[in-house]
This record gives sequence, structure tokens and C-alpha cells, in this order.
Amino acid sequence: MRSARDRWDITTSVGATALFVAAARGLAARQEHPLAVDPFAEVFCRAAGGDWAQLFDADPEQTRDHPLRSTDFGLQFQDFQAARTRYFDHYFHAAAQAGVRQIVLLAAGLDARAYRLDWPAGTVIHELDRKPVLEFKRSVLTAHGDTPRAERREVAVDLREDWWTPLRANGFEPSDASAWIAEGLLIYLTPDAQDDLFARIDTQSAAGSRLGVEEMKPIPAADYAEMTAPTDVTATTERNADWATLIYNEPRNEAVQWFADRGWTGQATSLSEYLTSLGRPARPASSDTGHLRPELISLTTVVKPG
Repeated sequence: MRSARDRWDITTSVGATALFVAAARGLAARQEHPLAVDPFAEVFCRAAGGDWAQLFDADPEQTRDHPLRSTDFGLQFQDFQAARTRYFDHYFHAAAQAGVRQIVLLAAGLDARAYRLDWPAGTVIHELDRKPVLEFKRSVLTAHGDTPRAERREVAVDLREDWWTPLRANGFEPSDASAWIAEGLLIYLTPDAQDDLFARIDTQSAAGSRLGVEEMKPIPAADYAEMTAPTDVTATTERNADWATLIYNEPRNEAVQWFADRGWTGQATSLSEYLTSLGRPARPASSDTGHLRPELISLTTVVKPG
């Protein structure tokens, strides 16, 4: 279970979820008609070794029991992560087209957009995460011979603590428009910590700034109880039980309304609707799919008017 002072690296607790998601992105990129392609996802998994590397280097038959290989949970989860990647790639493209050159990745994890996307000249990307996670990403991609396509600045922080002072010390300019992203982050924060994060973004964002955020409504109580105490343990149910103990499954403020109350404008798109628009409608949640609930998830963009 989570605590206010828990810690992790890339292979433990919250950090390990970044590898699981990267593996999903890597496998999704191998689909016949991928929704998004992240070539660095495989690189991270191979560097992590063990079962992560086996997913990409072994015969698929040897890893058929891995949750991400399953036809019920795995394929859907691959689509969910690829769709999320596609949405936020487009979000950053729109920000760049609008002239934003200051990017902030909150809980950057294994987000390799600094290396993967075509950034306009003068773009500065601030990546915030715990030091072991940032060091793993940098060392792996450096060893692989990759370099960022924009100026990349690491900010080693815990977002539950004072992250603002280190960000400013690394050259963040509140007077310049920024594009922030909170992808796969909010459910790992308490509702109060989320509001504190939103408040800092609001007060330190210049006109023309924007925030891209993934949100999730609480999982219904009965489903959450089943996830955290599975009676028939399989690889999928065990994985969901591990993940469920890491999140704060509590009601919280929705970003569009929270920021609208402070003068921002925005729109939330249901992940279910987004998947359908991409030709990948999700199956209804069931015990077989590990309680994947795309209807609970929204992909949201809010903008601070100029």
C-alpha cells in the first residue's frame, strides 16, 4: 500500500508501472496498424532485462503467459496506452504550432518525447521525476546512441514535496508560455496533492500556457475490492492487484472545471470515445480484462487564454 514517504526506482512500486506501460507501448508499435510508435519503449525494456527484455527478444510463445500478451487484457491495454500516447503527441504538436517553447513533463517516467518528437528550435524540456528514474532513462538512451531533439533538463524531485523550487533553479520561466503534461500521474497523488499541483501550475503559467492531463474517476467500490483481494489469482489479476494498491481510488476535482473556475478553457475526451474514433472500441470491463475501464478515463487539455 502507498504511504506519504514511500520511495521507488524504475523496477519497484510506482516506478515499475513505467516499465509496464513502456512494454505496452513497445508491443503496440508492433501491431499491423499501430496507433502510435515509440521506438524507445523496447530499448528501455531490454535495458531492464528479465521478463521485460523477454517480451521483445524471445519467441512470443515463450511469453504467452505474460499479461500483456493476453488477448483479453493485454491487447486492450496496448491499445489504451497507444491511444494515450497518440493524444498527447498531438497535444505537444499543437502547443509547438502555437509557439510554446517551454515544456514540463510532470512525473516524466520513461516518456522519451524529448528524443522522439520533432521540436522547434529553442524548445526547452524540463523532465521532473525521482532521480533513479531520470538516471535510468538518460543512461539507457545515451548507451543506445540517442540524443534529445531539444534542450533537455532533468529536475530530480518528488512531486509530493517541493518540486517548484528545483524547477525554477533549472531555468523555468513563469513569464513564458508553457505546455505541461500530467500523463499517468494523478491517480498516484491524493486529491489534495492533485489540487496543490493544479494550483502551482495555474499561478505560474503565463498566458497561452496549456496543460494536458489524464484523469480517472474512482473505480467502483465492488470492482476495487475485487481487484485488491482477488480470489482466483492469475497473472492478470495479480498485476491488477499490485497496481490497485498503488493508486488513490478517491473522488477528486476534474481538471476542466477546476481550471475553468480560474479562467482557463478546455475539453475532456473520454478514452472510450477516443478509442472508438480511432477504430479500436474497447470491450466491456470484465474479470477477464482485469477491470479495464476506459469509460472512467478522460484525456484533457486546458489552455490559459492570452
